Amino acid sequence: PITTLFRSETVRWQEEHVMANGMGTLYIASSGLRNSQNALNTTANNLANVDTEGYVRQQVLFSDKEYNTFGTAAVSKQQAGLGLDIGDVVHARDYFLDKAYRAESGRQAFYESCFTAVDEIQTYFQEMEGKTFQSALEDFKKAFQELAKDPSDSVRQNLVVQKAGLFLSRSQSVYEGLKSYQSNINTKVSQDIDKINKLGHKIHELNQQISKIEAGGIETAMDLRDERDLALDQLGALAKISYKEDYKGVVTVKLEDEYFVDELHTYEIGKKTDKLTGFITPYWPQLSDTDRDIYVNVFDFNVDISTALNSDVGELKALIMSRGDHWADYSDIEGKGEQEYLDTTNLSVIIDMQAKLDQMVHNMITAINDQLCPNVTGPVGVTYQDANGNTVNLSDAKVLDTENCARGSDGELPPRELFVRAGIERYTEVTGSDGKTYYVYNEEDTSDTSYMYSLTSCGVNEELKKIETLFPHLKQNGEVDQQLGERLEALWNKDLVGLDPTDPDECNIEEYYQKMIGGLATVGNVYQKKAENLAGSVLTIENNRQQVIGVSSDEELQNMIKFQNAYNASSRFMTVISDMIEHIVTRLGNG
Repeated sequence: PITTLFRSETVRWQEEHVMANGMGTLYIASSGLRNSQNALNTTANNLANVDTEGYVRQQVLFSDKEYNTFGTAAVSKQQAGLGLDIGDVVHARDYFLDKAYRAESGRQAFYESCFTAVDEIQTYFQEMEGKTFQSALEDFKKAFQELAKDPSDSVRQNLVVQKAGLFLSRSQSVYEGLKSYQSNINTKVSQDIDKINKLGHKIHELNQQISKIEAGGIETAMDLRDERDLALDQLGALAKISYKEDYKGVVTVKLEDEYFVDELHTYEIGKKTDKLTGFITPYWPQLSDTDRDIYVNVFDFNVDISTALNSDVGELKALIMSRGDHWADYSDIEGKGEQEYLDTTNLSVIIDMQAKLDQMVHNMITAINDQLCPNVTGPVGVTYQDANGNTVNLSDAKVLDTENCARGSDGELPPRELFVRAGIERYTEVTGSDGKTYYVYNEEDTSDTSYMYSLTSCGVNEELKKIETLFPHLKQNGEVDQQLGERLEALWNKDLVGLDPTDPDECNIEEYYQKMIGGLATVGNVYQKKAENLAGSVLTIENNRQQVIGVSSDEELQNMIKFQNAYNASSRFMTVISDMIEHIVTRLGNG
């Protein structure tokens, strides 16, 4: 009986001990169920956002839960675990890859925008479409070749007038097309400024939300951080940025080395609009004094465009640089030194082409007019009264060479010029102090485009359009001026002008045009190669980024199967423990 009683108490103690351990084991099973479910939810969230732009995959890391310790022996203690817990949900980004991506994408956007501008300019000249601008130039040349055969032939005279009109019309069409493209770019500039300001406000708002959520040090605002990082990616393509995050999770952003977003403010970019052209220039309102007309521009174009200087970043800067700040004419090249030209006109591909086209037409027009209406220096010692009553020495002015100029069929002086200015006649008729009549040449005034032989203010003489025989072709004695026709034909082979201050060697009109188009193609090729190379770099960096932050559907499906099996195993484990406890309780109850 004593032995039986001892055995019975031993069994009872074992059953109670097992039951106690079994109840503790339920914690293990429940933690497995709960955390497997949470891991499945995280995996499902990743799969749902496979194609979501800017989303960063979330990875669950498990860790041991706390342990219960039994016994106080110095040598060894017994511990019983209570299952597992989610130690962390990894929201991994590579800071250096992000920084490299934003810098390179901004640089790629810069050169892509520059190349787009060059490509658009080439479209206006139609050099790639067979119907080239050069064809109008060649037709004009052929008309003078025909005129040289017989300057008195009204048919040939009419041909020159017609081809002059067609050539000028084609030139003005290209010029107006470039102006129109400047307006299109200007619209894009305005839109980019709005985008930048909107992104700045978005980053500022996300900063505040992230700071509130993460203030307790428990939760990470993963989705909000993804939105903010995407905004930084988009901002980096539009302009050069730098940024840093403080201990509160707030990102401070500098744009073109000036504060754009800080903890308290978003410093919007302002728009300064030119009254004449409507061109928008971005500036910093917080640094400017608009009441005193003092503006601090966002972009400093006094710094050379260079990768080494990190000054070739951002779509907005490229757009403003390509567009320029005004409508150009030949005065943007004529009289400028090489460095001044490189720092101003050459900075904008559109302004540079406008100026070169206008310079070509200007020199052609003036060369033709100077043959039809030749000028000489006025006689010494003879004066005249100008419109303001001032006495002017004729020796300080140019006058019509009446002795050697040809005349039209009506024999009148001054002879008609082929191309006329909108704002002023070629000559002013005056009476000299010697009693003779002089025709004083009205010089061009670059401060007033209507006084310039420029595409903006020049046209074919309307009198010649109506009566082509008024075209100068007769000598003083009434004979046909054959030499005039030959001189006009020879102009096409005469060196008239250099391309620009970097290439001052004079060349004829056709050579000038070839240099102009060839130079444009070279610049476009440079931009295109840089844009393509940078696109490859951006793609490589983005691929490396995606290995860190990207969601792989195959990998997530594997995780889903793994966590599903873990959930099922935990469920089965809990069922077994539940059955064991039920069995023990039943037996103890019966005992």
